Amino acid sequence: MIDLSVELCGVTLRNPFVLASGIWGSCAGTLARAARDGAGAVTAKSCSLEPRAGHPNPTVLAWRGGLINAIGLSNPGAVAQVAILREARKRLVPLGAPLIASVFAESPADFGRVAEVVAQAEPDFIELNISCPNVESEFGRPFALEPRAAAQATAAARRVYSGRLLVKLSPNAPDIVQVARAVVDAGADGLTAVNTLGPGMIIDVHAGCPVLANVVGGISGPALLPIAVRCVYDLARAVNVPIIGTGGVGSGADAMQMIMAGATAVGVGSALYAEGSAVFRRLIDELASLMSAEGYADLSFRGCAHHV
Repeated sequence: MIDLSVELCGVTLRNPFVLASGIWGSCAGTLARAARDGAGAVTAKSCSLEPRAGHPNPTVLAWRGGLINAIGLSNPGAVAQVAILREARKRLVPLGAPLIASVFAESPADFGRVAEVVAQAEPDFIELNISCPNVESEFGRPFALEPRAAAQATAAARRVYSGRLLVKLSPNAPDIVQVARAVVDAGADGLTAVNTLGPGMIIDVHAGCPVLANVVGGISGPALLPIAVRCVYDLARAVNVPIIGTGGVGSGADAMQMIMAGATAVGVGSALYAEGSAVFRRLIDELASLMSAEGYADLSFRGCAHHV
């Protein structure tokens, strides 16, 4: 019998697969559907203090390396999000899937304010999205690029929220380890690594212009996997907190890489673009089959890549 259960910041997940924030999770129904189809935990779409329309279409394109997107963090605002999260939590409890609320803000103080509002929904975790790469022209440099800015955002949320706090980091950081150390020192209980890479650009050669209305967007999917695995590996050596390894996971072998690099759980995002929530059952089956073939009864091989 293969045991896929993990403990994330004191919360037991039936398996390590976590619905990542962004591609799904804008309503209670899709969050519950992901859990019914196997996700060990689910992350809602990021929200801000005020409603945000996001970028105009087209916002997402599938290309041979994965996805490029500039959705622009569209959301109904924190107050409306509380109602969505409450309904989601009600549906998720019988399914045994913890709920992660995701928030973003324009200033450290606003990270505290939005976390305080969202905490009213009593999610199992709050994740601070300090790392979105496709809204820099509006918000300035992402907080995740600098240890001091990242720590300020984390500390502001920690002052008002005593629950489990995750911080989502960027593969674009000049030194992701220093950023991680700063947010852990500021009160983060765990890390999500990583957000999309970029921004990048794809040009339609027939139209002679960029394919996205925003011109640039974040890169996710298979092209991101080796970078995300390296980030998780470096972080696991440097900080003693759980990591949700996220970026390009599309198979059981991809997930095993993340866990061998040191991830406690594994985020799944772009893979839903083609398969929907059915991807979770496939990933669970593939990981269990691979573990059986390699002689693993549970996930105790976590971090084994550090010992070779």
